[in-house]
Amino acid sequence: MRCPFCGHEDSQVKDSRPTEDGAAIRRRRQCEGCAARFTTFERIQLRDLVVVKNEGAGGLRREPFERDKLMRSVSIACRKRPIDAVRIEKLVSGIQRQLETLGDSEIASKLIGEMVMDGLKGLDSVAYIRFASVYKDFREARDFEEFAGNVSEVGKS
Repeated sequence: MRCPFCGHEDSQVKDSRPTEDGAAIRRRRQCEGCAARFTTFERIQLRDLVVVKNEGAGGLRREPFERDKLMRSVSIACRKRPIDAVRIEKLVSGIQRQLETLGDSEIASKLIGEMVMDGLKGLDSVAYIRFASVYKDFREARDFEEFAGNVSEVGKS
């Protein structure tokens, strides 16, 4: 593993343990060049996923699935909310696992968005609305108001 500080090629594993959700191994490493310490994570990847995005006018764009991008999106929606980082990690890991077990290596971005919406809906209504406001691309305050009204009605039933 290359050192992120000095670029040295070799590092030594000082500690390994599973993450709280058991979906990865956390390794604490020390660079043999500069002695700096850093953490890496090792996850199971069942298949290489490709995200298919609509470009408008019938065009499609394909790009590799990036777990970090999914994690960033969910984390932004959950920012300043009383949600433990472990719960966010479990949500992202669960979505990734579902995508990998679908059987198809090409996944529509719309499907990923819907999975995130479903996960956030059960996690936190404010995070759900934040994500939806970007994902559904609300154009006017009325769109946002209607969506938020529907969310509060769901919470009452």
